[in-house]
Amino acid sequence: MEGRVETVCRICGLDVGEVRFDGDGLSVFVVCACCGCESGVEDGTAVAVRRHRESWIGDGAPWFEPKARPADWDLELQLSSIPPGWR
Repeated sequence: MEGRVETVCRICGLDVGEVRFDGDGLSVFVVCACCGCESGVEDGTAVAVRRHRESWIGDGAPWFEPKARPADWDLELQLSSIPPGWR
């Protein structure tokens, strides 16, 4: 039985519909335009996710690809999209 496909970045909550983990839980190694995390590399455990998120926010939550940042971007709203198990 296949699981749910993950499209939300575990670090920052960005969801542009791009698959990060397939239905079998395997990473497709996508780099997040917001925080720069590569799925399957920096987000394999809850501890690693929280550590990376803390560091990214501590640095001012800069966008990895600044041109991709929406004009009305809201960090808190985006962070609220992170699945509960990765908060």
